[in-house]
Amino acid sequence: MTVAQTHSLTTGQTCFSAGKTKGGNFQSITDTLSDSSVRLYAPELRKPKSEYKDYVSDWSPEETVHRMKQGKSVSLEKFRSLQDKLLLLDFSVAAHDGNVITAVLIYLKRTLSKEVLFRELESRQTALRHFIHYLTETRDQKLLLELLRALGRTEDMVLLQYKEHLSIADENKRRDFLKSCLSLPFPADDSAHVQDHYTLLERQIIIEATDGQAERGGKVEMFHKFPRRASIVNMPLITTLYYCCFYHYEEPEGSFSSPLNIRHTFRISEKQFFVTALAARAKLKAWSDVDALFTCRNWLGFTRKRSPVTFSRVVDILQKNSAPTQVLQDYVALVDDVTLRISLAQKLKCHDIIINTYRDLKDRQLLLGYRGKVEIGSAEERKIIELLDNQQIRWKN
Repeated sequence: MTVAQTHSLTTGQTCFSAGKTKGGNFQSITDTLSDSSVRLYAPELRKPKSEYKDYVSDWSPEETVHRMKQGKSVSLEKFRSLQDKLLLLDFSVAAHDGNVITAVLIYLKRTLSKEVLFRELESRQTALRHFIHYLTETRDQKLLLELLRALGRTEDMVLLQYKEHLSIADENKRRDFLKSCLSLPFPADDSAHVQDHYTLLERQIIIEATDGQAERGGKVEMFHKFPRRASIVNMPLITTLYYCCFYHYEEPEGSFSSPLNIRHTFRISEKQFFVTALAARAKLKAWSDVDALFTCRNWLGFTRKRSPVTFSRVVDILQKNSAPTQVLQDYVALVDDVTLRISLAQKLKCHDIIINTYRDLKDRQLLLGYRGKVEIGSAEERKIIELLDNQQIRWKN
């Protein structure tokens, strides 16, 4: 054996024996690799540039807005200068994304003084509209009033103050608040509206207190026969008028609850008053009051029925309040349009109206045809036969 061969053999034995354990077994590959002396390390790779920028938040205002629009999380705290904050706002507006605009506005609201924020928003109308909407939704009335005042938008400011009455539950406190609003610089039309609102609420409180006491006393037959279902306070004007027409129809005009007083105080039109009074009195089946609403005299002293609304509308109101046929036919007969009059008469079974209309039209064929639709032997059939036999009527067919 040569020296080289002897060296090779010796070396092999040494390496081989190094792999043995004291128990005579060989180490596994895993054990070998776990040995720190032979562990292999892969070189650490540099993160992509985009991830690195994510980590350090090194984004420009434009890039930040772009990421916000994509729904990715960002931090706005790094933008401390006014210039950067305004760039954020301008880029968010340019992105046409309401959520992004609102998020930026919330950050500016927190980090800028009101004076600076209001000044900058004045020249950015889109952002201003979003900010006003945000303050309205979050009910930050105080800041919204300050903003409108700073912008010189007096009309919007006073209207906003007026709307605060909606949050006042106590009726007396709401009335007092409305009274304080009378001194606000409203435009003429709005000022009249606020005055009417205050006057109406004051009137409703008085009527409610008086009627409530009368109802509890049990001495007023009207309240016993028709119990009140709800408080009149805070009800609309027309509901109040209807209530007064229902419970206080005959009261003198000097009374707060008189329908005529309500009409004149709040300048209710003739048509609106007429329709409301008609519905209220028809509901009570007070047909004499209903008839009186239509009666007027001409300069010769003759009476006739007059209505500020069409008689077809009158019939509709009476029908909805279950008026009897004899009442309905008086008003169906006053409908000018012949086709509509016949249609209503057929629907409501007002036979006399149809018979008289066919007679006035001198249409014998229509009258003959209608004879087959009435009950045999009825008063209506006898009337048709009498007309058909009348030799003085010059029928056209």
